[in-house]
Amino acid sequence: MFKNLTQRLSQSFQKIIRKGRLTEENIKKSIREVRKALLEADVTLSVVKKFIENVKNKSIGNEINKSLTPGQEFLKIVKNELIHTIGEKNNSLNLSIAPPAVILLIGLQGAGKTTSLAKLGKWIKDKHKKKILIVSTDIYRAAAIKQLQILCKQIEIDFFPSNENQTPIEITIQAKEYAKLKLYDVLLIDTAGRLHIDKKMMNEIQQIQNLSKPIETLLIVDSMMGQDAINMAKIFNNDLSISGIILTKTDGDSRNGIALSMRYITGKPIKFIGTGEKITELELFHPNKIAERILGMNDVMSLIEDIEAKVDQSQIQKLTKKLKKGHDFNLNDFLIQIKEMKKIGGLNYFIDKLPKNNQLLNNASLLNTDQNTLNKAEAMIFSMTPKERKNPIIIKGSRKRRIALGSGTEIQDINKLLKNFDSIKRIMKKIKTSGISKVIREIKNIIPKNF
Repeated sequence: MFKNLTQRLSQSFQKIIRKGRLTEENIKKSIREVRKALLEADVTLSVVKKFIENVKNKSIGNEINKSLTPGQEFLKIVKNELIHTIGEKNNSLNLSIAPPAVILLIGLQGAGKTTSLAKLGKWIKDKHKKKILIVSTDIYRAAAIKQLQILCKQIEIDFFPSNENQTPIEITIQAKEYAKLKLYDVLLIDTAGRLHIDKKMMNEIQQIQNLSKPIETLLIVDSMMGQDAINMAKIFNNDLSISGIILTKTDGDSRNGIALSMRYITGKPIKFIGTGEKITELELFHPNKIAERILGMNDVMSLIEDIEAKVDQSQIQKLTKKLKKGHDFNLNDFLIQIKEMKKIGGLNYFIDKLPKNNQLLNNASLLNTDQNTLNKAEAMIFSMTPKERKNPIIIKGSRKRRIALGSGTEIQDINKLLKNFDSIKRIMKKIKTSGISKVIREIKNIIPKNF
């Protein structure tokens, strides 16, 4: 997301950050480059004009050269203006209501509405531990109801059955009554999309909204639509008074400029962004983090949250207790860590989220831990005997040949695995003696080039 915009802005800011003194001329030059980058990213012209005007007023004549780092002070002004444009704070879901809290999802056909509803259901279930019921009122699109039912089974959330012989109004009434009767905390309602906005569709959704009385009405917007998405959002907001927006397909090839335009134009917050096709790839929209991502700053917090959501914390606690008791870190423990790494798709998944000029990426070969690499490491450990896993030092020539044959690898692969294991084992010992702060500096040395 924002890949092209980030690259353009990073190049521009690197020039001005290195300057010991800023002048009106070099500030204006940087502002012109920012303006060009925003327009190329498909940000709405009215938003660009206001953005540039505010940055110029806060930069020129405000004596930012009094700062020890005037270039960074200018960057701070741009960041704050970005945050102001896309929203001052994160606006999460409003679930403060007598159950069931009804959440209505609306949008055009093809925007990813049904998938987004399933993602949202899983997010609420995981983050808020709510009892959720999902229903589809889309009686028009072939297999739409069945698609949502399959997704509900996948995420283990209850699905209220409906069929094409019912009207969307009947389905809404019955689903809400059932949710009340069975004491559900949240009712998620999927509505029918259309290829084009028409009066019939709007009247139907208005009736559903009036009957269900949703605490949230979320508009699903395809970020690849470009400027057309702005006009569509205006119409939906005028007719239905939406409470927030979910941007989908932000991992695609689009320039994503509408993310900077949507909140400013509609006055409604972006609440979530879809970052991929997987059911877990839905993120809260944090304006501060998005601004940092756009400006090429390290978005560490979102990566940490992502890891915490996918990694089995009980395994980490077991390993911590084991180390505290003085037990050695062995290949069985290493195997558990590999399995946890596979859950998050290897480090490559997170590398893609980091700005390309980040210092962590100076030696990109150290960070190559994709699924194939992890699968190979797992196969080698599975080919070892229990005794070899507990005491890897005994793995010599003949044992290496047997393990390589059993795992379909080469002896040099076994050597690399054992070398990387030894590096990690030394780090584990330092955690016990030196504490985590000193260990952090050595983390990149335990990341294998490949196995």
